[in-house]
Amino acid sequence: MAMIARLDEWNRAKASGVNPTQLAILTLLEGRGSGMGVKDVAAHLGVSQPTATDSILALEKKGLVVKRADAADKRAVSVALTEDGLAALAHEGGDLGEQAVGSLEDREQEELLLALVKMIRHLQEQNAIPVQRMCVTCRYFGPFAHPDEDRPHHCHLVNAAFGQRDLRVDCREHEQADPAIRAATWAAFQTG
Repeated sequence: MAMIARLDEWNRAKASGVNPTQLAILTLLEGRGSGMGVKDVAAHLGVSQPTATDSILALEKKGLVVKRADAADKRAVSVALTEDGLAALAHEGGDLGEQAVGSLEDREQEELLLALVKMIRHLQEQNAIPVQRMCVTCRYFGPFAHPDEDRPHHCHLVNAAFGQRDLRVDCREHEQADPAIRAATWAAFQTG
């Protein structure tokens, strides 16, 4: 699966005219209108700060990102997508990973998603990776708020019920809950 993910990344990157690291930066910045600092980009991608800086410079030269002075720290910069950067993300390559997941039965897909959510959360709690934009870490997430077996969860942002299969691992509207609420939400999700 790791090989398929790499192939998908290379195909998407090639279609977008960037390399996989640059594509990962564009994807990370999508939905983050205020942008991100270079240090945060590096941490989220698990690359060195010089690697992130070099890739951001290349993206800036291509007109896909723009750097702005950070409002909170005048010494730092915030990197954000341009319209061209957003358009570059629209170029999709073949998604072999989605095809592989599509070969699973509905219940197997749901079990895989839940297993991935648990693994990602474990890595986050171990400080191995930054907190991801998952439902289970979001301040808007209400686990098992509804008696409906197919749509037990609630998103307070959009005020809608949704099911296990609809859990997101990277939501643009995600707002990180504070650690105590994240822990309580996770406990409720686990016992649901």
